[in-house]
Amino acid sequence: QVQPVESGGGLVQPGGSLRLSCRSSQDIKEYAMGWWRQAPGKQREFVVGITSKGSTNYEDFAKGRFTMSRDNGKNTVYLQMNSLRPEDTALYYCRDLTGVLLSWGQGTQVTVSL
Repeated sequence: QVQPVESGGGLVQPGGSLRLSCRSSQDIKEYAMGWWRQAPGKQREFVVGITSKGSTNYEDFAKGRFTMSRDNGKNTVYLQMNSLRPEDTALYYCRDLTGVLLSWGQGTQVTVSL
């Protein structure tokens, strides 16, 4: 297995936006992909998944604020996050949904604070 490379995190004020990217050195076009996050002291939780055909499934806290997309030509998935809240602060990870293709990467830190 290969680790993906997540990027795009940072410090943002409440109400702000960030766009995360996750690049794979493996061909992802046949794989459903997902984003997860882990806040300090909490378990990793699922955020959103996208099928190989582009259909998405969001957790309730992400609906209406987050948008996941994919560019198979670049082996990259994205997570556009708007209206960010302090409770969105976490380390964000991506991976294929089954874990067959990719292992967990290093993640990208998102911090929402004044």
